[in-house]
Amino acid sequence: MNVGILGSGTVGQALGRAFLTLEHQVMLGSRDAENPKGIAWMKQSGARASHGTFAQAARFGEIVVLATLGVATEDAIRLAGPEHFSGKVALDATNPLDSSKGMPPPVLVGGVGDSAGEKHQRLLPGAHVVKVFNTVGSALMFRPQLPGGPPSMFLCGNDAAAKKRAAEICKDFGWDAIDVGGIGAAHYLEAMCLVWVLAGANSNNWNQAFKLLRK
Repeated sequence: MNVGILGSGTVGQALGRAFLTLEHQVMLGSRDAENPKGIAWMKQSGARASHGTFAQAARFGEIVVLATLGVATEDAIRLAGPEHFSGKVALDATNPLDSSKGMPPPVLVGGVGDSAGEKHQRLLPGAHVVKVFNTVGSALMFRPQLPGGPPSMFLCGNDAAAKKRAAEICKDFGWDAIDVGGIGAAHYLEAMCLVWVLAGANSNNWNQAFKLLRK
């Protein structure tokens, strides 16, 4: 499968390595095709890795991953061209956090009805946006080894088939996928990121993930 990833930062590179490990073809996309981080990642990642612009990555991917800085994702989508997402699953791993004032915690941008996940779905009417991989740090996104078995990856989106595909990817990545409903639930998943940040800051331990326990 061809995977296009918008974003050449820590999250984009981590997810790119994960898909490569599962033997997919991955194109990392940046604002500029000559982005040094993207080119360096490509050179060290093997023959199935490539790098290009946001638009090239969106065209390339059968599945497209949104992994840019959260407050910059809308601009990245416009640069990529919403038409290049048509009919595709778009995995939204972003969090709309304003970190301009540093810690204590960044501020979540967007409330109920106006979450980043919902905004991205409106910008991509022909795509199926699934909010996922936004409630854990990049170091644990792929096959996390934590006590107590696989942690829970919460996801939401409007299309059942797209969520099923996202859940399959979560399983391949070593997670127990938990569907929490339509894309309107993205606000709550984005807020969960702040819970993750606060817990990590208070314990000075970022090797953590959520787990939903059921009887």
